Amino acid sequence: ILAVKVDCIFGTDYSPEEVITISQLLRELDRPIVLSISPGTEVTVPLAENISEHVNMYRITGDDWDNWKDVSTHFTVTSAFAAANKIGATGLRGKSWPDLDMLPFGWLTDPGVNQGPHRPCNLTFDEQKAQMTLWSMAKSPLIYGGDLRHLDNSTFSIMTNPTLLKINYYSKNNMEFHYVSGETTSNTRHSGHLSPRYPVNPTKHDGMVVGLTSCTNDQANGWFVFPQDGKSDHICRIYETENGKNVSFCLGKTKPLLASDDDIMEKEEDQTKFHLAVADINDSCLDASASRRRTASEVKLLMFSRCKWHARQMWELNDKGNLVSSYSRLCATVESSKEAGITGARAWIATGSKGEIYLAFFNLDS
Repeated sequence: ILAVKVDCIFGTDYSPEEVITISQLLRELDRPIVLSISPGTEVTVPLAENISEHVNMYRITGDDWDNWKDVSTHFTVTSAFAAANKIGATGLRGKSWPDLDMLPFGWLTDPGVNQGPHRPCNLTFDEQKAQMTLWSMAKSPLIYGGDLRHLDNSTFSIMTNPTLLKINYYSKNNMEFHYVSGETTSNTRHSGHLSPRYPVNPTKHDGMVVGLTSCTNDQANGWFVFPQDGKSDHICRIYETENGKNVSFCLGKTKPLLASDDDIMEKEEDQTKFHLAVADINDSCLDASASRRRTASEVKLLMFSRCKWHARQMWELNDKGNLVSSYSRLCATVESSKEAGITGARAWIATGSKGEIYLAFFNLDS
């Protein structure tokens, strides 16, 4: 099987025109070629909606390394893609598959290191089994990320487990099983139900998390203009009530500059677009895309970069109260950072080729 991997074209580097162009070129060849795209940082179901049919594999998380925080963050996003029927959906000359990234087992190097020093995987044996099980139940492409020249017996046994390989290849109706719930170590309840949120670029601000979601999501509503006499307007959203008073999250609204940094954009179609900034950061604007690749578990503070004329920094407020990113056409939302943890009991279910039922249970607290 021939494959083409194209990086820096998806997720935070979203470029649908390039993806479609490459896909069309591959369709014209006289043999099928697997098309894989990445990175998966900040990928959402809406972002993949118009792309999956043009590819065979597409990353849906940031880089996955051998720590449990990276692994555990895959449960929610994978459940979202399963619920949206994206597992095995129509793809380039066949089907497409959400890609959870390579399996970081066995003999590894640290992130960003190519020549060593090498070290064994930091995940426990049980954590590795849990990761392999989720990847198989979600029918993710299974790609070994360690050094095959130093493959130990325990790693080999996980990677070649016949039941998991059978599930990964032959099963159908793969999804999270929502009739499982459990107490977390912090004594908060995990419902097991799929959250409607698909956060992208989650950012912490006074105990809140700001992200992006589908504009059809009710969580995207509620943004408004807060005028200030003699000063620039603010774009705000009320996110909670304390002692009967509304508490708002606000950012300053400024006009985008041309590349010269001297002239205000005069194009008619750009008049409704604006930058979002904070008063205590000079010449810094909210950026909808990361400047570097992040791992699956990383949560960053509000990301500001030097204000420039780029779609990543341009926003629009529509009449529905949606704050729309000109870069991805997704909408901003705000929620409590306490909701961002990945804990509790989870379960996945799948149907085998002969009608047998596979059920996998995960305890994310241990």
